[in-house]
Amino acid sequence: MQTPVEIDFQGMDAAADTRAAIAKHVDELEQRCGRITAGRVVLKAPGGRHRTGGLYEIAIRLALPDGREVNIGRTPQNDERYSDLNFALNDAFKRARRQLQDMVRRMQGEVKQHDGPPIGTVSELDPLGEFGFIETSDGREIYFHRNSVLNGDFRELTVGARVTFAEEVGEKGPQASTVKLMAKHGLKT
Repeated sequence: MQTPVEIDFQGMDAAADTRAAIAKHVDELEQRCGRITAGRVVLKAPGGRHRTGGLYEIAIRLALPDGREVNIGRTPQNDERYSDLNFALNDAFKRARRQLQDMVRRMQGEVKQHDGPPIGTVSELDPLGEFGFIETSDGREIYFHRNSVLNGDFRELTVGARVTFAEEVGEKGPQASTVKLMAKHGLKT
């Protein structure tokens, strides 16, 4: 990295072990892709806010050559696992790694072209029913909003359901602009 990573502790003490964990995560990202030019990590302690009360909020910004960036800032609502700082850090850096890998592939022109719509598996659904994630055949995670699900089938989706989707690059990384639940084979209606 050309400049040292900035770490901003908000509402909490700057613990040495947390700094060390962040440094380790950043080193791992640099080993996978040495093209990171700058980085900033913001850790916000649990607060009393209605939507994220009791949960750590982690934001990661990585600068890449040619003005490109990877930004992670989503804290899942109602996910009690985010009340544990280590889990929150590991999950945020896992998402940063996936976005960074996608960005590097695009920069190197290695994005695969598919003959038909890609097929994936629903890997996570928001408990409030607003969004979910699809795991692709190559192990990436793609965000989708309930409005992207065709035929109003969002309520029919379950974790593990097979779907086809159209991928696009959103403000915060890859996302599915359309999601279609695949027919359940062997069932007659």
